[in-house]
Amino acid sequence: MSQFGILPAGIKHKLLFLIDALFDPFIFSGFVAAFAASLCWMAAITHFEITKAYPVMSLAPALVFIIGILFLGETFATGKEVGLLLILLGIIVNVKC
Repeated sequence: MSQFGILPAGIKHKLLFLIDALFDPFIFSGFVAAFAASLCWMAAITHFEITKAYPVMSLAPALVFIIGILFLGETFATGKEVGLLLILLGIIVNVKC
């Protein structure tokens, strides 16, 4: 979204800005991916207990962390690494119990 700049002041300009952003291929693909993820979530909770399935959702920040480092040149800091390990440990503990 940073490539689009800041949100304009007028209502008409805001609407045009948001429509233009919506049809950007990257942003639109994000909406499609979110919709597909919600369908997968609905399918998952029909097969698993919610107390087992929901903690796996915690993998999202871990995946964002990894993708950010590999593809977006994000920094790799010790604090982020510790946070990632804690997330993974929490998921393992929850799924095993």
